[in-house]
Amino acid sequence: MGGKLLSIGECMVELSQAGEGLLRKGFAGDTFNTAWYARACLPAEWLVDYYTAVGDDPLSTEMLTMMKAAGIGTTAIRRIEGKTPGLYLITLKNGERTFSYWRDTAAAKKLADDPDHLRAAIEGSDVVYFSGITLGILAPEAVDTLLAELRRAKASGKTVAFDPNIRPRLWPNKDYMLKTIEDGARAATLVLPSFDDETTHFGDKTVADTVARYKALGVENVVVKNGAEGATISFGTSEQIYVPAVTATNVVDTTSAGDSFNGAFLSRLVCGVAPAEAAAYGASVASVVIGHHGALISPGLLPG
Repeated sequence: MGGKLLSIGECMVELSQAGEGLLRKGFAGDTFNTAWYARACLPAEWLVDYYTAVGDDPLSTEMLTMMKAAGIGTTAIRRIEGKTPGLYLITLKNGERTFSYWRDTAAAKKLADDPDHLRAAIEGSDVVYFSGITLGILAPEAVDTLLAELRRAKASGKTVAFDPNIRPRLWPNKDYMLKTIEDGARAATLVLPSFDDETTHFGDKTVADTVARYKALGVENVVVKNGAEGATISFGTSEQIYVPAVTATNVVDTTSAGDSFNGAFLSRLVCGVAPAEAAAYGASVASVVIGHHGALISPGLLPG
């Protein structure tokens, strides 16, 4: 049986290194990356839609064309007159990346400004995915609108997945950031945090601390990603399970490591695969992705 996965957030214009001082243009963003990898890994019976807002400029049109070509639904995406997508530049050193952003007037900041449109998109989906970046780009009142609809989806029995993906530069202050991340977790049935973010911003000493903190917020299922140290899974009241990372043969660009893990993991989980097996598949996909430049790589390169 199939279903629909809806990913909510911001897709941006990506400029990445192409060698000899040249840049390569693409389109990416954390929740879109996850949608891309979920689409690449899911069977055809499952639909993957993206929810955001874009402008009416040529780059927005090109972005939508790319999404459709990848098999990602765009019917829920709003187009806003006079707006454009955000843009970011990746700078790489020894496989690690830094980012420069231009997104102050991005259309995606208005993705939750039409509550009825947002509710209809969520109601028409079986699985909803969002991130801390989704929340971080929104005005406080838009955050409230989005979280209210996500809490409604959770109460109705839908799977609501959340990656905290903590990026301080998006937030006005730390207290508001941490509170909103916690509110996002409370609206979710599954949280997929990265331990380096959690220890840096919440002060967690161990992965077990991260699991316990999210469980205390009412999150039923938690998957803590810890880079080369693997992932720890805590589903319901079952014992925690450790899943080792898959060693990459050549680390070129870690831009979409966590996003690709999330998409691959969800693709298996929603099809009834056990969480540990789904996480092992996510790790194998991430190990391939970081061996290539840019956030998105050809689906043909991914493990089956």
